[in-house]
Amino acid sequence: MRGLFCEGDSVRLRRDLEAPRPLDGEVVLRVRSVGICDTDMQLARGYMGFRGVLGHEFVGSDDAGRRYVAEINNACHRCDTCRAGRPTHCPQRTVLGIVAHDGAMADAVAVPRANLHAVPDDVDDHSAVFVEPLAAAYQILEQVRVLPGDRVAVLGDGKLGLLSAWVLRTAAERVTLIGRHAHKLALAGSAIAQRSARECADLARSFDVVVDATGSPSGFGDAITLARPRGTVVLKTTVAGAHTLSLAPLVIDELTVVGSRCGPFAKAIAALASGAVDVRPLVSEVFSLDDAEAAFACATRKGVAKVVIDVARGG
Repeated sequence: MRGLFCEGDSVRLRRDLEAPRPLDGEVVLRVRSVGICDTDMQLARGYMGFRGVLGHEFVGSDDAGRRYVAEINNACHRCDTCRAGRPTHCPQRTVLGIVAHDGAMADAVAVPRANLHAVPDDVDDHSAVFVEPLAAAYQILEQVRVLPGDRVAVLGDGKLGLLSAWVLRTAAERVTLIGRHAHKLALAGSAIAQRSARECADLARSFDVVVDATGSPSGFGDAITLARPRGTVVLKTTVAGAHTLSLAPLVIDELTVVGSRCGPFAKAIAALASGAVDVRPLVSEVFSLDDAEAAFACATRKGVAKVVIDVARGG
């Protein structure tokens, strides 16, 4: 079996992998398409010491041809945390393509049946790979009360930043996307204000809610600068590196900091199916699995949006 394998500090396409052996409660899906995200690139730089097949933003099909996406946290469903309704924080969990579980940048992947969500016919494969990150964007609204009159800023003009801005615009009338690439900022559309990251100092203490989706160690500090006193900062991305900054402003300005991770797949699928969110402009390049190493290299280049690996495509 083919798969893009993370060695802990690099990636390579392997053609000698064993087909997935499903654990009890798991099913094997044939992967149709899979996206490369910032977390994959962080893993390839040593984040969490992962070794295995990468990929958690995917759509696959079963033996009957039905298409599914899958939530990425594989919980035990037996421990106190799971029984308390927090399975995404199960201390025994594995995480698809991230922690102790091979991911979907391969011909096939094993996932828990309980994690499956059917993909409607009117959501194409390349759009379906966005279900997981779009669900993560919707998680912000699950955790933070955002009012129509709130001033909201999203730091980072990458895929998750754009998705977060679009989702937050459904709740707030004034959303600003702050980034470093004019062509990516423009993808946000006219309903969302766009500002350069160089303007952060000029925008200091201007926003009720600030979302850091930069994937950069500097993002948290910038978010703190942008938040008004008693505002809320939402941390949306992980970083393979250390943060070095003063936490005094959190105390002085009485800021609330919210860590935000995985979110509701059903809401993301509904948004894609209804056309409320159109992710197709975010797809920069499509590669075959045989060209997965080139796809990964492309995804690491500055200014590139989503790179999709179409597993069904020939080399």
